[in-house]
Amino acid sequence: MIKAIITDIEGTITRISFVKDVLFPYAAKQLPEFISAHQQQPAVAEQLAAVKAFIDQPNADLDTVINTLLAWISDDKKITPLKQLQGLIWQTGYENGDFTGHIYPDAYQFLQHQQQAGQQLYVYSSGSVKAQELIFQYSDFGDIRSLFKDYFDTKVGAKQTPSAYANIISQLPFNADEVLFLSDVVAELDAAKSVGLKTLHLIRDGQTSSPAHPYINDFSQFTTEHLA
Repeated sequence: MIKAIITDIEGTITRISFVKDVLFPYAAKQLPEFISAHQQQPAVAEQLAAVKAFIDQPNADLDTVINTLLAWISDDKKITPLKQLQGLIWQTGYENGDFTGHIYPDAYQFLQHQQQAGQQLYVYSSGSVKAQELIFQYSDFGDIRSLFKDYFDTKVGAKQTPSAYANIISQLPFNADEVLFLSDVVAELDAAKSVGLKTLHLIRDGQTSSPAHPYINDFSQFTTEHLA
């Protein structure tokens, strides 16, 4: 029986367009000014150094770093220092009330029900843990962070690599076959399944299903059979 559920965010419990049409453009617009104003702060300076190391230019000037980050945003790169900086920028937007974190109503009801039923809930997203916590702290349904036991981001590995899921399992008090992973991306589900996790494919926006994974179109279709 399933004892824990790990959920992806984008496309699974929140609308893809929220990230692509709200969060990404906001970060791109605010990033140059944010970095210029906060470059000396330890949390920001650490990520700027990580960008320079990633592009193998330890002496890169600030404009080079900013342009690199903007290019990564444009190309939707899942690179850890970018994700960390986006989380810091989005915090300002949430706190200012520029937007709230979109959560599908059926997903919110599902998460509430599963927690009340005793399931341990976790999050694994390419967005930083900071960004994950923010979307739940400032969600359409208020602060719902208490639903989740813990959060994982690309520090455990890329989402389409089996080792990332093995790393997560090593940090949980459950066997792989006692954990259900939810995602809208087949390659992520494939990676999770390869190390023994149970999987469930969310198909919300006209995506195609994979015969390798059970699927639902929204959480109203979730049944106890998915926890077997």
